[in-house]
Amino acid sequence: MSFWRKLEESIRKRDSLLCVGLDPQPERIPAGYGSVADFNRAIIAATADLACTYKPNIAFYEALGEEGLRALRETLACIPQDIPVILDAKRNDIASTAAAYARAAYEVWGVDAVTVNPYLGQDGVQPFLAYEERGVFVLCKTSNPSAGEVQDWSQSGEPLYRHIARLAEAWASGRGIGLVIGATYPDAIADIRAASPCTWFLIPGIGTQGGELETVLRAGLRADGLGLIINSSRDILHADDPRATALSLRDRINRVRAELASTRKATRDPRQDEIDALAHRLFETGCVRFGDFVLHSGAHSPVYIDLRRLVTYPRLLAEVARTYARLLHPLTYDRIAAIPYAGLPIGTAVSLQTGVPLIYSRREAKGYGTKRQIEGEYYAGERVVLLDDLITTGGSKLEALQPLLAEGLIVEDVVVLIDREQGGREDLARHGYRLHAALTLRELVDALQEQGQLSPTDAERVRSYLANEA
Repeated sequence: MSFWRKLEESIRKRDSLLCVGLDPQPERIPAGYGSVADFNRAIIAATADLACTYKPNIAFYEALGEEGLRALRETLACIPQDIPVILDAKRNDIASTAAAYARAAYEVWGVDAVTVNPYLGQDGVQPFLAYEERGVFVLCKTSNPSAGEVQDWSQSGEPLYRHIARLAEAWASGRGIGLVIGATYPDAIADIRAASPCTWFLIPGIGTQGGELETVLRAGLRADGLGLIINSSRDILHADDPRATALSLRDRINRVRAELASTRKATRDPRQDEIDALAHRLFETGCVRFGDFVLHSGAHSPVYIDLRRLVTYPRLLAEVARTYARLLHPLTYDRIAAIPYAGLPIGTAVSLQTGVPLIYSRREAKGYGTKRQIEGEYYAGERVVLLDDLITTGGSKLEALQPLLAEGLIVEDVVVLIDREQGGREDLARHGYRLHAALTLRELVDALQEQGQLSPTDAERVRSYLANEA
């Protein structure tokens, strides 16, 4: 079971987003406990039905020498198997050393996830991500007072912490990844949530460090009531009654979750945050426009989608590439085959983000040089995913498949950003191909109307158009 699935199952079982930090300080442990491990054992016994995860900070154990490391081992052994453990280690170094840190965390200590410092870039984080069933939380915007000296540094108006959030998703290549964001910066939490609608945030800094719980929850909870892990260490460990303190915090979190849920549609799609963010950016950049447009066929349409404009907006193109990466992640394939022209720059961005090789079919065979129909390296028998910007009917996709099939490549899946819902999915299915789309045209229209960017009248025109075209 992957860390992310284990985490969600623990959350649902305990109805809790509470993370208990196991950061013992011997001088503050009450009399009557024989050791640090004994104290931790008591905390775990008191909170195991309330904590969705535990987070020991390795520094507190290393500071006690060999005795502390034995205490950490005993502590980990006490945690129920169905509760994931996040080792707060903030590791990072050059690739070979990072690989050693990853082995220590995942293989020696056997934890489910670890916090990682992104300062050395991708090759310092990748060794942790190589353990696909384990979790990684990248430091993004930390709760300490001087964090802004580095993390608020900006280029072209973008703060470093937002850049880190975007990089982390790119490094994950469509798999789950978490961010550490301090509760003392709710504006940053809201900012990053808008850009990273599906990502899990580990939130330290509630209570002792001054973070306000309700503000943080309103800024960072996803539409499904998940997406945040609220950590509490000292407030629980050193309370007169640790269980009562943990229970109170768990219940306070759930009251806000329930209040927020009551204001949202009960049928809201778990993907809605991502759909909303993507719809907003596509409309804002003119990739989606509404009016009266004459299509290539001569027919009139109340909507025009032009994803070739993405090349002018590199940050949006990167966001779109991450969306494709998430669509591609559960599929089995060796290469991506992009359809020129609109699909080609998108395919290049996806290839750069995922590390998966790209090929593409020329619209006409070269009459000189290699005279190749397909550009790029490939081998007969390989599995290929066909990638394009959108789909209307399935005709152009079926046509683009022919050169690939003629070369002995195996194609079962087609991925697009937008499904115009005009028969394309059904056309492909009749020929044995599966369509994977980030969003449908109806979902895009609904999101823009809800955000106030599209009038109800214009939205209804598009819906009527789609109904007539179906």
